Amino acid sequence: MKRLSKLTIKLLALMMVLSLVAGCGTQGTTSESKSESKTVKIAFLGPLTGSNAMQGVGARNAFQLAIKQANDSGKLAYKLEVVDLDDASNPGTGASAAQKAVADPAIAAAVGHWNSPVAEATIPIFKSAEIPLVIWGAIGPKLTSADNYPYVTRVAPTQVQENSPLAAFAINDLGRKKWAIISDTSTYGKSNTDAWKNELAKSAGTEVVSVDEIQVGQIDFRPILSKIKTENVDAIYFGGVVMEGAMVRRQANELGLNNTLLVGISGILDDKYIETAGSEAAEGVIATKPGKDISEMTGGKAFDDAYTQAGYKEPYGAYGPYAYDAANIVVEALKQAGPDKKALVDAITKAKHDGLLGTTTFNEVGQTTNIASTISVVQDGKWVAWDASKYKSGERKLPGAK
Repeated sequence: MKRLSKLTIKLLALMMVLSLVAGCGTQGTTSESKSESKTVKIAFLGPLTGSNAMQGVGARNAFQLAIKQANDSGKLAYKLEVVDLDDASNPGTGASAAQKAVADPAIAAAVGHWNSPVAEATIPIFKSAEIPLVIWGAIGPKLTSADNYPYVTRVAPTQVQENSPLAAFAINDLGRKKWAIISDTSTYGKSNTDAWKNELAKSAGTEVVSVDEIQVGQIDFRPILSKIKTENVDAIYFGGVVMEGAMVRRQANELGLNNTLLVGISGILDDKYIETAGSEAAEGVIATKPGKDISEMTGGKAFDDAYTQAGYKEPYGAYGPYAYDAANIVVEALKQAGPDKKALVDAITKAKHDGLLGTTTFNEVGQTTNIASTISVVQDGKWVAWDASKYKSGERKLPGAK
C-alpha cells in the first residue's frame, strides 16, 4: 500500500505538471488568437433609405471598397469592420445613429453624412464622445469651424466653394443675368440662397427677381412656377436636393417654362434626378459636382474598375470618391496612431493624403484645402461633363440660349 501510494503521488504530480504545461500552451495560443483577430470598427453614416438613398448607398459602397482593400493589403495590425448606420437624411434619425456609434467602444472613428442638417445634429454627439468625424458629403459652411475642430474634418468643399464656380460659369460663360431662386427651408437651402445671392452681387448687371422657399417633401410647385413664368427670368437657381429639384423641373416644363434654364449644385446631381424629372424635362439642366471627373482623377480608372469588379449595383455617384478618400484618410491615421481616439484625432487633422481627389490636407478648422469642381449638364438622359458635351461644342443649345 505504501509503494502504491508513492506511485500514485508521483503519477498525480506528473499529471499536474503536464496540465500546467498544456495550460500555458493554451493560454499562449488564446492570446495570440485574440491579437490576430482584434477588430477596430469604423462607422459609416449616410442616407441608406429614403429619397436620397442613392447618394448614401453609392458613397457607402465606395467606403466599403476602401476598407476591404485596406484589410486585403495585410498592412494593418488588426481587422477593420464597417458599421453601416442609416441617417435617412433626417436629423433625428442621424442623432440616434450617432448615439449608437458612440455607445460602441470598438468604434474608433466615423465617416458621415450627405445632408448638412443631419451633420449639425450629430456633431455635438461625436464631439462629446471625442470620436473623430470625417464628413464625406455635407457641405454646410459652418460644419467645419473652430468650435468643432479638431474632432470634425471634411474632405468635401463647402457650399460657397461649389456655388462660386457655378455662378461664374452661368453669368460669364452663359450670359444669364436675371434670376429666380427657389430653395428649401433647411439650413442647406438657406445657405445656398445666401451663397447664390452673394455670388450674383459680385457681377454688374445681375438681378435677383424673386426668392421662394419650399418645404422638404413638398410636391406641388405650380403656384411658385406660375409666378416665375410672368417674371421672364433668364434662369432658375435651385438650392435644394434631388426629389424636390426634379419635381420643380418637371412641373416647370408642364407650365411652359421648358425654355428657362435651371441650375444647381451637387444636391441635384444624381441619376435619380433625371429619372424623377424625366429625361426630356431634365435635358439641359446644369449642376456642379465637387472634384474632377473620374476620368481625370489620379487612380480614377483603377477605382472605377475595382468598384465594378466588387459587384456593386448602385453607381458611386458624385460623392463616392469623397467617401473613398475619407475612408483611406482614417486608415492611414490608424496605421500611424492606432485606435486610441485622441491620437487618431491628431493624426487625421495632420493628414496629407494623396488619393483620388489629389492631395488632401485640412486647414486650421478642419476644412479641406483640396478644392475642385466639374460643371455637368444633362444630355440624352445622362449627366455629362460640360467640356465633353454637345452643348459645349455648339451642337445643341441650352434652354433660353440666344
